[in-house]
Amino acid sequence: MRAIAEHGAEVSTAQIAAEAGVARTRIYKHFEDAADLQASIAERALELVAVNLEPVWKPQGSAMEMISGIIDTLIGYLSEHRQLYRYLTKYAPSARDSDRDVVTDVKTAIGNHVTGIFRYFLGEFDADSRLAEVDAFALVGMVESAINQWLDNPAGVTREELSGHLTRWIWLLIDQVLREAGIELDPGAPLELPDLTQGPPRDGAPAELPARDKQANAL
Repeated sequence: MRAIAEHGAEVSTAQIAAEAGVARTRIYKHFEDAADLQASIAERALELVAVNLEPVWKPQGSAMEMISGIIDTLIGYLSEHRQLYRYLTKYAPSARDSDRDVVTDVKTAIGNHVTGIFRYFLGEFDADSRLAEVDAFALVGMVESAINQWLDNPAGVTREELSGHLTRWIWLLIDQVLREAGIELDPGAPLELPDLTQGPPRDGAPAELPARDKQANAL
């Protein structure tokens, strides 16, 4: 992981071995081949995601605070682990399914998690939740693309400006969906969420959300 951070996505096995303080040949006494090494790095990355994206899995506060917390976390994680993200995108298949990659797994987990949150609140407001999954994955894709583009070309936009802009934009989209359902939500009112799945689900399944009393005080 340190070698990837230092040398980038094109890191060689020799550079990884040098960082570990061993000869290159000794690396393959622990791993079958390069693919096995990449899969192990992918598994470790998943463990880090579960910890580092805590605000994504457990959003708190008002609607705006939840959105802002998630956005800030994603910007921070992708900024701090830029080279690892590129490495995983380029090389590392998921160890549990060679047809999928770790980055896709994480995006799918976040998309499913956000879907669960949307469905929960739409259900609380007796609103149509059929498009919750579509809307959730659209937002995840938009945010990831926007952050990655900003990392490649900030164009004078600060991290704070990017976070604030994405937060407001996402709220406007959510607010529009709610208003079409006849719901007017105060973005600053505190909301309560049930205990959500911790970390990216290993099977990509959406979180199971228990029924709760209506969030009448948020209207």
